[in-house]
Amino acid sequence: MDAPDTTRLTLHEVQQTVDRWIKQYGVRYFGELTNMACLTEEVGELARVMARRYGDQSFKQGETDSLDDEMADVLWVLACLANQTGVDLEAAFRRNLEKKTQRDATRHLNNEKLK
Repeated sequence: MDAPDTTRLTLHEVQQTVDRWIKQYGVRYFGELTNMACLTEEVGELARVMARRYGDQSFKQGETDSLDDEMADVLWVLACLANQTGVDLEAAFRRNLEKKTQRDATRHLNNEKLK
């Protein structure tokens, strides 16, 4: 499988790319519950980098500051779960954005804590 042009990918293309990779190199998807555990693990790894880069913790010797890679790992497993469960992430994101926009049109603008 040739590496796809990843200059800009839609969420739909991300899902398709992950699916092609799984079918060619990954043998099969892990079960949904396993992938949920993997997603939790990847979010934890992202949290570790965030805590060290932006929080009070420091990096241990040999640890890498790979924020971009950890975020990509989260997206990868999320795309796996979406593919397995029939969720179109692009459509779901559009619906979610519309919901948030309608619900929170003035909520944050009027929040005194944010001023």
